Amino acid sequence: MLRRLVAGLAAVVLVVEAAVLVLVHIVLGRTTANQSMSIAGSDPEVMSKATYAMGAGMGAFLVLCAVLAAVTALRDRPPGRFARVVLIGAAVVHAVLGILVVGLVGWAAFATLMLILSLLVLTLTLYPAARRTGDTDGGGPVEDTPPPPPFGELKPTSP
Repeated sequence: MLRRLVAGLAAVVLVVEAAVLVLVHIVLGRTTANQSMSIAGSDPEVMSKATYAMGAGMGAFLVLCAVLAAVTALRDRPPGRFARVVLIGAAVVHAVLGILVVGLVGWAAFATLMLILSLLVLTLTLYPAARRTGDTDGGGPVEDTPPPPPFGELKPTSP
């Protein structure tokens, strides 16, 4: 129950973060487009389009992470290999941005990024890692640990 709640909350928070970041990049892009000067010889139109593209890329990545976390919550199964890689990448990005944002923006932004990082890490760690059989497509039943040997077959290893 707790792991479904954490994964679902992570999905919601990631969607909200994606919306905020896209909005911030739209404002930054419009501000850059409206300026009448160049920065170190750069064209303001190119800079504004690059800002829009970066906002769209970051938003799409965060929405992908949110979808993967939501699927994990709905299925109540560990995320697959691709989902794990994407969510670990998002966690690393949030950790690095958290380090940088402390000095640039402040402690509130740091706390927000660490909250999102915590949700991502909890989503990855609350589900036990599933060992798969020899299937190459990632499907198939999850192997169980072998049963312990009967009591009579146990032998001491030291004299």
